[in-house]
Amino acid sequence: MVTSWQPELVTDDLVALTHSLGEPAKDLVILAEGNTSRRLADGRIVVKASGAYMSTVTRDDFVVTDVQPLIDLMDDPTSTQEDLTEMLDTGEHTGTRRRASIETLVHVAVQSVQPTAYVAHTHPTSVLGLLASVHAESAFAQWVYSDEAVVIGTPLFVPYAAPGIALGRLFLQRLRDYVATRGELPSVVLLGNHGIVAIGGSAEAVEAITLMTVKGARTRVQALSIGGVIGLGDDTVAHYFERTDMAERRKNLAGTA
Repeated sequence: MVTSWQPELVTDDLVALTHSLGEPAKDLVILAEGNTSRRLADGRIVVKASGAYMSTVTRDDFVVTDVQPLIDLMDDPTSTQEDLTEMLDTGEHTGTRRRASIETLVHVAVQSVQPTAYVAHTHPTSVLGLLASVHAESAFAQWVYSDEAVVIGTPLFVPYAAPGIALGRLFLQRLRDYVATRGELPSVVLLGNHGIVAIGGSAEAVEAITLMTVKGARTRVQALSIGGVIGLGDDTVAHYFERTDMAERRKNLAGTA
């Protein structure tokens, strides 16, 4: 079985991260939107189950899934959405059917390209507004303030695809291309008309990346409302990545655990 229900493998920090990102006041998700995952020592991931509210999850609301079989499914052009649904299903446990989130493919794609500790997918209203606009692909093309450059680096933009196998395939392709070009994972992936994916070496890192992306979106919307955005420019930002303190901050955010 590719996916199983093993609540004993769910850690306190994953539950706490999920609760924090699910807080209604943060406006990152609503209802059962969003999902989080943590990489296990054996390479599998623990990921939120479909239909569970992030704000109220318990250990019972996560499942464990293998990475490679789902990568093989995406790489096989004959695989279907029904094949994916079957692989994500664990059956019924404690009176509830437990199935990994339909967006699990995003999480396993990250682990297959370059293993990392945590992945968090949310739908912040402020970011989604930009990603559903005519500025979607170019909105984050330039940094607009220094901490943004350090914390979220250079985002990856992925155009809209239907959640499930279509999004998984496109996400995996774009992620492979990004890492082949830059030699490292992006800290944040912007999904057109959909949301964001934060990637980091700790629960604190992925939450910081998520919140910084939200701040960046709000800043851009305000700038656009009064005439347009003026970015910092690559030359202005370049020295941040050469400074020892900034390099350490980036390493702490992206490092694996």
